[in-house]
Amino acid sequence: MTTTLTSKKKQPKQGMLDNVMRQFNNAADIIELNTNIRKILEVTNSEFVVHFPVRMDNGEVKIFTGYRVQHNNALGPYKGGLRYHPTVDIDAARALAMWMTWKTSLAGLPYGGAKGGIQLDPTKYSQDELQRITRRFTYALGDNIGPELDIPAPDVNTNPQTMAWILDTYMSTKSPNERSKNLHVVTGKPIGAGGSEGRDRATGYGVFLTIKFWAQHKKIDLKDKKFIVQGFGNVGYWAAHFLKKEGAILTAVQDAYGSIHNDEGISPEDLLDYAKANKDSISGFAGASPIENSEFFGLDCDICIPAALGNQITVNNAHHIKASLIAEGANGPTDVQAEEILLKRGIDIIPDILCNSGGVIGSYFEWLQNRNGEIWHLDEVLEKLERKMRESFNKVIQKTETKHLDMRTAAFVIAIERLEDTYVQRGIFP
Repeated sequence: MTTTLTSKKKQPKQGMLDNVMRQFNNAADIIELNTNIRKILEVTNSEFVVHFPVRMDNGEVKIFTGYRVQHNNALGPYKGGLRYHPTVDIDAARALAMWMTWKTSLAGLPYGGAKGGIQLDPTKYSQDELQRITRRFTYALGDNIGPELDIPAPDVNTNPQTMAWILDTYMSTKSPNERSKNLHVVTGKPIGAGGSEGRDRATGYGVFLTIKFWAQHKKIDLKDKKFIVQGFGNVGYWAAHFLKKEGAILTAVQDAYGSIHNDEGISPEDLLDYAKANKDSISGFAGASPIENSEFFGLDCDICIPAALGNQITVNNAHHIKASLIAEGANGPTDVQAEEILLKRGIDIIPDILCNSGGVIGSYFEWLQNRNGEIWHLDEVLEKLERKMRESFNKVIQKTETKHLDMRTAAFVIAIERLEDTYVQRGIFP
């Protein structure tokens, strides 16, 4: 069964949703955003909640709840990831969809923002069960996603295989002569299923690039700078991999299973190999010592990369952070009160809508290739990605300097102004 909700009034805000709304309102106040346009942007366009049955390996049928929230499509089709996690709910999807709108606008992409997922712990299900859950979820969403309407991508606990299942299910609902036209219904696909070279590392590479641009702007050499990473999935690993190539030293990592530390340095490649053989857990890695999770954010380091879930840096740990830079690989990892503390302490924050936008930019490149029947080489993808990220970074820095704003507020101002211009030029139907 499918419930379609259209937001006509403000919903109760908690957690990440409260954070994104406060960030939006802060920037909207600064630019004196048109009141009518503000009303449009502070609510979502459409929200879908689907409840669907799936048969488990033991024959039992379970009912799952999935979400897809479409925030705004003034600039183009909705775009955003799907995550499989117990914290997925309608408010989380709303917050993440809004962040996607600002992220795609800031990056100058012809996309709007969406987000969604399924409320589940994927470690409790077999690969076959996850395939059936994914295919049934796709079928339940039906034509509410589409290559020119709403294009999902991987997010927390989803990957290229998940996207391949969605692609196959979606295409199978179309007539044979229409199927090839729908290859770009999802991005982040495996190479053999129409994926793009470089999409796997695009988000983490983008995190690295923004850190490199920041260091260049500050005239700081990254060599021998110590950094810590929370979350050692796709984003955390690739960010660490590229920072290591610049001579920076990974000294601590935290994941869902624990935290490890080695002040002499941890090899990202060795840790990845270990995690792959240890059910994606870093616990027990011989090249580092275990530490308490509560100690992680207070470790001595130069750069902190939260690349896991939202609301990880809070008033409870913000005072303990020793890094001079926080690069947000995750969406919404720093809550509003914590950010106020960090900024007062002189700690720079590269905001999520800039820092981790390499993922959606990489997805845009994949979408373009599928649409145009092209195949780009890895070097070409990474070169285009760096150019796009540098352009966004420079715009944000320029805005911080001319308007005396912090980086997040500057990024929001740029994103919201682009949307405001669109509404002013196009008008509002009817």
